[in-house]
Amino acid sequence: MATPVAPEARRADDRDGPRTPDGRGGLRAALGGLTTRGRSFLAAGAAAAVCAYVLGQADLLRVGLLLAGLPLICALVLHRTRYRVATSRRLTPRRVEAGTEARVQLRMENVSKLPTGLLMLQDHVPYMLGPRPRFVLDRVEAGGRREVSYRVRSDLRGRFPLGPLQLRLSDPFGMCELTRSFSAYDTLTVVPRTTALPPVRLGGEASGYGDGLQRTLALAGDDDIIPRAYRHGDDLRRVHWRSTARYGELMVRREEQPQRSHCTVLLDTRRAGYQGSGPDSAFEWAVSGAASVLTHMLERGYAVRLLTDTGAAVPGEGSDGYTGTSGDSAETAGLMMDTLAIVDHSDGAGLSRASDVLRAGSDGLLVAFLGDLDEEQASLAARMRGRAGTAVAFVLDSGTWLTGGAVAGAVAQRVRRLREAGWTVVPVPPGADMADLWQQAAGALRETAAADSYGGRA
Repeated sequence: MATPVAPEARRADDRDGPRTPDGRGGLRAALGGLTTRGRSFLAAGAAAAVCAYVLGQADLLRVGLLLAGLPLICALVLHRTRYRVATSRRLTPRRVEAGTEARVQLRMENVSKLPTGLLMLQDHVPYMLGPRPRFVLDRVEAGGRREVSYRVRSDLRGRFPLGPLQLRLSDPFGMCELTRSFSAYDTLTVVPRTTALPPVRLGGEASGYGDGLQRTLALAGDDDIIPRAYRHGDDLRRVHWRSTARYGELMVRREEQPQRSHCTVLLDTRRAGYQGSGPDSAFEWAVSGAASVLTHMLERGYAVRLLTDTGAAVPGEGSDGYTGTSGDSAETAGLMMDTLAIVDHSDGAGLSRASDVLRAGSDGLLVAFLGDLDEEQASLAARMRGRAGTAVAFVLDSGTWLTGGAVAGAVAQRVRRLREAGWTVVPVPPGADMADLWQQAAGALRETAAADSYGGRA
């Protein structure tokens, strides 16, 4: 019988003994694995034995004993056979966009001294990823290896477990089958679809790691030096001894402070703000749009913060919640994509918590994806414009996504209110392309800047 062992424990002894998937072991479980053929042989043998006893036919009794004993012997032999099998699973890649495929490679190694019989591998896969894969292995010699692979694909974002792997054993006569389950599993993360956005210039950009490379240098003199606590790896020549003596800990000079553009992406997840469900719904478009903007801004060197209507932000490097201020932008993007992969509707009734976070400080670019807004939520959204250098809102009317009709008059009134508050508002029609809307937002910003400049000259 096959005993699952981890690849790193191939030489360890199996002290727990064989176990079935539900944790039971023993001959009783082996008898429970009799197939239809095995049960039929057992029933035919019992019937022949009864008839032989009634009729007094010794030859018929021997036939009955042979028929009944064959499945029992197969179950006993299968139970006593001690295969030791190690398996591993490799998932490539572990994070994919919705609608794309990932490849799963299974590797099985017979680490016992006996060849195996007929084996069937079966991996547990959620139904959203496709049918459950099954593979039949004829015979694996002692120390032999077999590799099989399959592909998974999901149109829905989320995190999906792959595994555990099950191994089904069968005797050569097909009388008995036993299933053994491994414990290891992997997780496939399906992130929202992203759209490559054109590199347009938006207002509210700070010079720094964006289009410019200017830095603000500390002025000469001890009075202008802004010290900070010593960090591992800092040059000891930058130690500021006067501040060290004052604060009682090692301090270094902060000789230059990079000015970096900031961007806050606000995602409205209110359950009341969206109608419909599925990959083509308004909410899924908003999540995909937020993912596209986050990826685009990180590629351009922005320090980015992802904020939802609940006031929760992706954990950042500082107290302000921004990420990407240092380190690898790919790692930062992966963290945000993992968050968007599992984001769902919030039970909160409004945007008040997000408004409080933005009121505390948001002096960069603000990009919001808003669902249906009533009178109260429109007023809250208008006030969120606050200190943002530039505020762009993509407003979705989920009712039009269900009916395909025109934007309602109430929605147009809410859009007008946001524009009066200083937002650059882009209504989102059903199935719109995010790249086109991004260009449209940039064009609206240029028109607004030109109108303000013309008004100033006048």
